[in-house]
Amino acid sequence: MTDIELVWQLPTWGLLLIALGAIALLLFLIIGARIHAFLALIVVSLVTAIATGVPANQIVPTLTLGFGSTLATVALLVGLGAMLGRMLETSGGAQVLTDALIRKFGEKRAPLALSIASLMMGFPIFFDAGLVVMLPIIFAVARRLGGSLLLYAFPAATAFSVMHIFVPPHPGPVAATGLLGADVGLVLVFGLLVAIPTWYIVGYKFGGWVGRKYDIAIPNILFGSKDDGVAEEFKSSPKLGTIVFLLLLPLVLIFMNTGLNALATAEVVSLDNGIVQILRLLGETPIALLITVFFAMWLLGWRRNKKATLVESIVDSALGPVCAIILITGAGGMFGGVLRASGIGNAIADSLDAIGLPLIVAGFVIAAIVRVAQGSATVALTTAAALVQPVVQGDSSLNPVELAAIVLALAAGSVFAGHVNDSGFWLVSRFFGMDTQTTLKTWTVGQALVGVCGFVFALAIFLVAGAVG
Repeated sequence: MTDIELVWQLPTWGLLLIALGAIALLLFLIIGARIHAFLALIVVSLVTAIATGVPANQIVPTLTLGFGSTLATVALLVGLGAMLGRMLETSGGAQVLTDALIRKFGEKRAPLALSIASLMMGFPIFFDAGLVVMLPIIFAVARRLGGSLLLYAFPAATAFSVMHIFVPPHPGPVAATGLLGADVGLVLVFGLLVAIPTWYIVGYKFGGWVGRKYDIAIPNILFGSKDDGVAEEFKSSPKLGTIVFLLLLPLVLIFMNTGLNALATAEVVSLDNGIVQILRLLGETPIALLITVFFAMWLLGWRRNKKATLVESIVDSALGPVCAIILITGAGGMFGGVLRASGIGNAIADSLDAIGLPLIVAGFVIAAIVRVAQGSATVALTTAAALVQPVVQGDSSLNPVELAAIVLALAAGSVFAGHVNDSGFWLVSRFFGMDTQTTLKTWTVGQALVGVCGFVFALAIFLVAGAVG
């Protein structure tokens, strides 16, 4: 429930109409009226807050809360990730790794190679952080081989997405596992069985079709200007091992955090232990990326006798191009925050809960509709899990595999069709250099397919487990 006391309480159908109208207005302003996405998101967030009955003295705090809470994570991750990416690109490190990948896998299997790397990195690293770290490699491969950026970026981004939503130790499936009393080990094993084929169907096969249909040029977010003499001076062609180390370092550090959290959920370790707390701190995503950025500054700059002022210039040049991405993503979080404050997610979930669908189907539908209505996958997943929790706990016939399948079905619903009220939508849109229409046709459709495919696989596991058990 929201902490805001609304001026008027609208019925579910009224809230749904307002949400649909707000999304339609936003699309009109961005696509039809050609208003900048940042301004359009602020205007629509304001109008939506007024229409849903947020008190006048709470409107601005509600807007800034959604904006600020999104920036609290996105700004640090994007800023630090952009610094790391800029150093990997300008030093020649991204090209070194690109050459190694192409030698190993061949040009035709380059998208597959990038995706396998993303699946592995996506095991401990959150979606947005992993994508930012991989971007310079994706861009370098795309520049080397040619063709649409989506041929390389879409499969890799989908790989991070499926790992983030289906596989512990990511927070969503871990939270749902705890709420429903499932076994985290089984959720991990079956989460991989759901995530990998879902990625293959959506990320690799559908992504290949998307890449052939939509010709997206490689943006200059990490490259700087063509006559950038500073970047040329920083170039040093580092060894492959150095680049691999810089990519694996945040992965290992973040795994300390997410892995220990999962072990704490399974009651293997205690979060009150001092050593565990220190390791978890080092593995917090912003801290892990900060450590990695300093290692990159040393290995790619200071250690190679590059002047401190040169390293500073390279790091500084990374921030300007990503400012728009950070602001637009924050404004997307603002819009989603207003919709959550209106209570639309809880209203829809309560209404669907009374329909009487089969448990696993009801959980998926609730999570999917709440996701589409208010944007946050985490809110959708935890809302659906909280609603089905009493039924799950009251049904002693469910075996451990069936419980794991229900968790994965809820996760599938929570990722369904991310669109303009989801901050991740804007992150992908701006980093890939796509307009809103193209992002809806590619990323939103792809996320809908991830949700559907993931649910089909989870349902199959549930039915087989029920038949065997």
